[in-house]
Amino acid sequence: MQTILSLLASTPYVRDYFNITHDVLNHLGSLSPYHHARHHDASEIDSELPIDCTVDQVMLMHRHGSRGPVGEHRYIERLVQTLHDATDIIQEVELPHELEFLRAGYNSSLTPHNLTILGRKELFDHGVEFALNYPHLTTDVILSSDSGRVVESARWFALGFFGLDPDVRIVTVNNKDDSVSWITPAPGPACPNFDYSFGRQATLTWSKHYLPVITGRLNMLLPGVGFTEDDIHGALFACAYDLASHGVSPWCGVFRPDELANFEYERDILMDASCAYTLPDNMAPLVGTLFVNKLIERFTDSKGNSRPLYLEFGHDVTILLALSALGLVKDDPPLSPDKLHPGRKFRTSELTPFAASMVWEKFTCSSSYDGPQIRLILNDATMPLTICGQGMDPILGTCSLDTFVNANHYSTSIRFRDQTWNATCGV
Repeated sequence: MQTILSLLASTPYVRDYFNITHDVLNHLGSLSPYHHARHHDASEIDSELPIDCTVDQVMLMHRHGSRGPVGEHRYIERLVQTLHDATDIIQEVELPHELEFLRAGYNSSLTPHNLTILGRKELFDHGVEFALNYPHLTTDVILSSDSGRVVESARWFALGFFGLDPDVRIVTVNNKDDSVSWITPAPGPACPNFDYSFGRQATLTWSKHYLPVITGRLNMLLPGVGFTEDDIHGALFACAYDLASHGVSPWCGVFRPDELANFEYERDILMDASCAYTLPDNMAPLVGTLFVNKLIERFTDSKGNSRPLYLEFGHDVTILLALSALGLVKDDPPLSPDKLHPGRKFRTSELTPFAASMVWEKFTCSSSYDGPQIRLILNDATMPLTICGQGMDPILGTCSLDTFVNANHYSTSIRFRDQTWNATCGV
């Protein structure tokens, strides 16, 4: 298979995206360790607001930090068993240097579902950085998904932001009276038709295009071991989850850059078909309107009870649903599970790595802009608000709050369990 680097040589953005200064191990899709993002069409965006501008209100949506595997651990366990069964062969065969670690055996001690030590550090560090960025803003409540790793992430962030013994409550969505949560709107009873199986099917289709090539290559290097495609999947997951747990993995050095790029694409089409643009019936943008409408409600203070700061913790799905409702990083034509789209905008490595941070700012200026403005910072990089069209400032990627509200007429036209919602979600 032709390597992705040669495929991309004619595309400046993508060529830069994979240059040697940008660690290829930050290209593991939504399993990537946290890193500062490089958003599509954002290289010329100025990250600093004019000196006469002040951030008046902030809404943070934070993904949990690095965690152990969820369903993927079965692939890693199968890989470990295959290697165990081939112990004698591995001791006798001549190993290439990148596989020498197998001589001592490979075992996995990953804890499924739970936040890792590095995940705790990611959130603590982000809490400290957030306090430095917004020293004038505070709150006495944090809202979280009821998932254990998300609640723990919120606690570590709070420790970094507030310090020891903070006067702040962590409330989970289950303890609120909202009819549906903008943090965990789906899957679930709010939208029964919302089903992750669409993403899993896309993954199965794409894996048949790239896993057999890697399987054949490694079986040539280790004759007699008899790797299956599931084993190779396990090795790719071991790379990602070893990194999430320990910060290093011997498996990452086994794969070539184009092979990791194919794995990254697998993760992208998984999430795109699970909770973004290729989920059928426009379901993801529909469900994402809950977040967009909550953002607009708060930034316009339409209910008269807005706070200056919202600290909220959820999942990668939360962020991707919101981006879908906003029409951001949407590819045309859509991503396909049958063909790699090297110049795509939708890259979960940049959008939702572990500990992803989506920060919405409302700011005002004494002279640079008239009226309140809005900015999106996703993983420490401004994401241009292209939904605003010609109303977007090309230098900052921002737009006025009024322009933003008007541009989101689709979201503001949707209400939970209205006719459109019920017809799409099967309620």
